[in-house]
Amino acid sequence: MLGTVLLLAFGAPFAHGDVVTCLAWSPDGKTLASGGKDGVVRLWDAATGRERAAMPGHTRMVTVVAFSPDGKTLASAADDAFVRLWDVETGKEVRRWAAHRGEVRGLAFSPDGKTLATAGTDGLVKLHDPAAGKERAVLAGHRDEVNAVAFSPDGKLLASAGWDGTVRLWTAAGEEVRVLRGHEGMVRVVVFGPDGKTLASGGKDGVVRLWDAATGRARPLPAQADLVRAVAFAPDGARLAVGCKDGTLTLFDVRTGEAAASLRQADAPFQALAFSPDGKTLATGGVDGKVTARDAATLRPR
Repeated sequence: MLGTVLLLAFGAPFAHGDVVTCLAWSPDGKTLASGGKDGVVRLWDAATGRERAAMPGHTRMVTVVAFSPDGKTLASAADDAFVRLWDVETGKEVRRWAAHRGEVRGLAFSPDGKTLATAGTDGLVKLHDPAAGKERAVLAGHRDEVNAVAFSPDGKLLASAGWDGTVRLWTAAGEEVRVLRGHEGMVRVVVFGPDGKTLASGGKDGVVRLWDAATGRARPLPAQADLVRAVAFAPDGARLAVGCKDGTLTLFDVRTGEAAASLRQADAPFQALAFSPDGKTLATGGVDGKVTARDAATLRPR
């Protein structure tokens, strides 16, 4: 019953006025946040599938959304250069500031919630104090636009990925630890696995690489047919969902590297993926403006 409600509500034609670009589950799994090309951030009630709040404010496409560790705050970033913080309970804007010169492509809360990392088209990674909305540190190293950032579960490392074809690892204080090279062309996404020892990245070359954070060694998964737009680890770390530009969605067994399930919807390529905290549901968003709840084992709509 719940899955059906989610599909009907999230899949409704008016979920977003345009492409769904980003998704995030609240830590308690009760709320799903989405952002779109229409510049609106939306909150959905996971128990009913109903929209809880529509939060306009960004003047251009929302590129990324992320919940604070306590689930009380939602951060969003957009092509308008701004980061905005929202009160999840009320849907009201709490704070905003211009984070980069140009588009903000990525953001991530540290596990303790005291730092917000951002990535921008200005080629920089920045660390901010979310409580004050102030810049704390600038991390320069990428030679082109930066697309994504992700903290390790213990908060000791920060990963970034960019157009220069590299994934970079930084300490929480902003010191560069290691440069991971291997991708041919732009790296669009990077995420840490739940164990903090592995991170996955993907981009223009259609190859998802699983990196050992301690050694920098990579294990590539079978090549995809097109640009990798989204990757998401299941909470248990055993599965990795990969969405590509051609509309292919594949669920990989992380240990074996084999595809456990896959589907393709060429008319509505996937732009965003997010596992629910219990790992049973994979939320997907695409160019058709719909958000769909899928069975995380079979990738079928629930």
